[in-house]
Amino acid sequence: MPRDIASRAAKNVCDEGRGVGPGGQGVYLDFADAIERMGRKAVEEKYGNLFDMYERITAENPYEVPMRIYPAVHYTMGGLWVDYDLQTTIPGLFAIGEANFSDHGANRLGASALMQGLADGYFVLPATINDYLARNPHQSEVGDEHPVVREMLAETQDRLGLLLSVDGDRTPDSFHREVGELMWEFCGMARTDAGLRTALERIPRIREEFWRRVKVPGTGEEFNQSLEKANRVVDYLELAELMCLDALHRAESCGGHFREEYRTPDGEAARRDEAFAHAAAWEFTGTGEAPVLHKEDLVFEYVHPTQRSYA
Repeated sequence: MPRDIASRAAKNVCDEGRGVGPGGQGVYLDFADAIERMGRKAVEEKYGNLFDMYERITAENPYEVPMRIYPAVHYTMGGLWVDYDLQTTIPGLFAIGEANFSDHGANRLGASALMQGLADGYFVLPATINDYLARNPHQSEVGDEHPVVREMLAETQDRLGLLLSVDGDRTPDSFHREVGELMWEFCGMARTDAGLRTALERIPRIREEFWRRVKVPGTGEEFNQSLEKANRVVDYLELAELMCLDALHRAESCGGHFREEYRTPDGEAARRDEAFAHAAAWEFTGTGEAPVLHKEDLVFEYVHPTQRSYA
């Protein structure tokens, strides 16, 4: 969403009988200035599909009447506290995308959730993490000859060498798409026990095929984007497997994700706080090995979890 349009969207106005915020306050997205400056045709080319859907739902023409924007429940989930470098209160631990609260706080106007992940990943972290590593106070303690540094360097070099040597017939992008489609199908906002188990069965097969058939042209002595993509797909396979495992373990509907087996009689998400009022962290034990689950109970002293309703 263009910044000038978004700024107008943030203006609160009173509208008796149509307010969607507390105290009769509403948040509106007014395209009047944009239409005057750019012309209706230009705005229609950018947002025509969105405007058509809005008009079908509300019976109001957004070209003429400001659009009513509602701060939905999904946008009040918060996130980890981070500073301007996206670093949490734990030095060296960074949080990006919807995992942090940095850009939008408790309300997002427009499709900024995806944009935050892209902006954090492409523009912020490459600078801030490199800066952190450059001024890392532990550098004097962990030099190039440290056993762990040498082990990780050798492991990375071995992996890159193996990726270059496979010389198969499938591109890294094709595997990336396959993993993405699998996660979209079985580990999206709505998921099932059967679907997650299907994904957990298929991911190891994709990994095995990846190491047999991936094709990485070029060498490791040059700027090689194919090698970079292939190396990331290795990590994506690990992450996808862990996400499915964690989703399967959390047998409840809570937060922004819905397990279809766990719903109230009227179809709403059903919590199971007696079994899942804890923070979960999985310990990596090696590729292809089962991770170890660590739990920390959550204690609610003032605000307690309640059943959520989308009705």
